Amino acid sequence: MNDHVQKSEAEWQQALTPEQFRVLRKHGTEPAFSGAYWNHHDTGAYLCAGCDLPLFSSEHKYDSGTGWPSFWRPLEPAAVGTQADNTLFMKRTEVHCARCEGHLGHVFEDGPKPTGLRYCINSTALKFRQPEAATPPPATPPPAAHAD
Repeated sequence: MNDHVQKSEAEWQQALTPEQFRVLRKHGTEPAFSGAYWNHHDTGAYLCAGCDLPLFSSEHKYDSGTGWPSFWRPLEPAAVGTQADNTLFMKRTEVHCARCEGHLGHVFEDGPKPTGLRYCINSTALKFRQPEAATPPPATPPPAAHAD
C-alpha cells in the first residue's frame, strides 16, 4: 500500500483504546466469544480500527464456531499482509493491516470453499461500517393548482 500509516507508540496509545492498542500494536488476542463482531450479522464492511482501511466484507463472513469473527477472504488481497508467527510453541500465520501494520489475528487453512481459508480476526481490531443508504428519489412536487 502506498498510503502507509506510521505513528509513534505514544501516538498509537493516544489514538486507540487500551484494548485496541494491546491487540493492534502489541499482538494481543481478545478472549473468544467476547468481541463485538463474533456474532454480528449486519451487512457492510469491516475496517481496520487503527486506520479505517476496508479489510473484510460481511459477504465473506461465516460462523467458524471459534468465537472470533471469521472470513474466508479479505475484501482485497492487498488490504492484508501475512507473516510467520511461531509464538506460543505453534506455527501460525499472522494477519496484519497492510496500511498501518496493526495485528488483526491469524489465517488458517481450515476454512470453507472456495478459498479454504479462515481469517480469524479480533473484533477489537475492527470497526464496522454499513453501506451508504441509497439516496431517496426527489420528492414529487404537488400537482399544480388550476386557475378557474
